[in-house]
Amino acid sequence: MTLITSLRRPRLLTRAAKIGAQDYNRDRHLQRLLGYGSVPGTGAALLRLLELEREVNAQRIEEDAAYSLVRHLDLLIALNGEAQLYQTSRAAQFQ
Repeated sequence: MTLITSLRRPRLLTRAAKIGAQDYNRDRHLQRLLGYGSVPGTGAALLRLLELEREVNAQRIEEDAAYSLVRHLDLLIALNGEAQLYQTSRAAQFQ
């Protein structure tokens, strides 16, 4: 969770991702981003999404022509959605 909270991204991108996370659908979003097949657990999905987001953010910083704002936003939405699911599941374990 510390890795996610330490991300520093443009404010507009962050806000859009938080709004998009409200309609997050794990099955639909993760399959599109991580590939079709079995959906990984929340922890594994978070790590893979962080890795993919770092790559896309590096493209943004380098002003790479291959950078996709839509993909970056999709990854941030999924990160926010998975983080919320992870926190909820952790809280349920300790009750």
